[in-house]
Amino acid sequence: MLVLALDTSSAAVTAALFEVTDDAVEQLAERVTVNARGHGEHLAPNIAACLREAAVAPGALGAIVAGLGPGPFTGLRVGLVTAAVLAELLAIPAYGVCSLDAVVPAGQPGELIVATDARRKEVYWARYDAAGGRLDGPHVARPADVPLDGITAVAGAGARLYRDVFGVAVLDADFPAAPALVARASDRIRSGTASEPLTPLYLRRPDAQPSPTSKAVSR
Repeated sequence: MLVLALDTSSAAVTAALFEVTDDAVEQLAERVTVNARGHGEHLAPNIAACLREAAVAPGALGAIVAGLGPGPFTGLRVGLVTAAVLAELLAIPAYGVCSLDAVVPAGQPGELIVATDARRKEVYWARYDAAGGRLDGPHVARPADVPLDGITAVAGAGARLYRDVFGVAVLDADFPAAPALVARASDRIRSGTASEPLTPLYLRRPDAQPSPTSKAVSR
């Protein structure tokens, strides 16, 4: 089955195409553009480039996997709306994966904190065991408030940005990896699980809020 993977939860605007069989996941194409303000500009061209490189028509896709965040409101919304619209138009299932899960590097020796940049001097973070299973999170917090008991290494762009605050080794994994997104959803893909609602993990309200009171209009 051909599977399109998308993630716009971070500064990396990611699209990738995979062939998922009963016993393997093969990456056919990938485009990643690191631009924290360019999700709307780069996602569609990245998708088109992947399909073109693999000589695949959109109608040949069998499923879509999308990173659910957490991430900044505007960028995350671009990816999830795109995934939902494509799934609806093509009548194929869409599956969501916590984007922090896709940052976890393979083969880490022990428990790990993944922290991505949440802006406002905060990080989105989660804690994982040595097998990559999520033990806690996702949460949003100041770097100094992330519990590091028993942690000897961290990963993610937020961990790199605040490495002096974390004070432990920073692994070379900054953004969600498309292969990890698909791997996390592979059981659902292979079993033909029904399409899921792609509910974003914002963790906090957007900056823009409606006014609680209406203003009188003078004529």
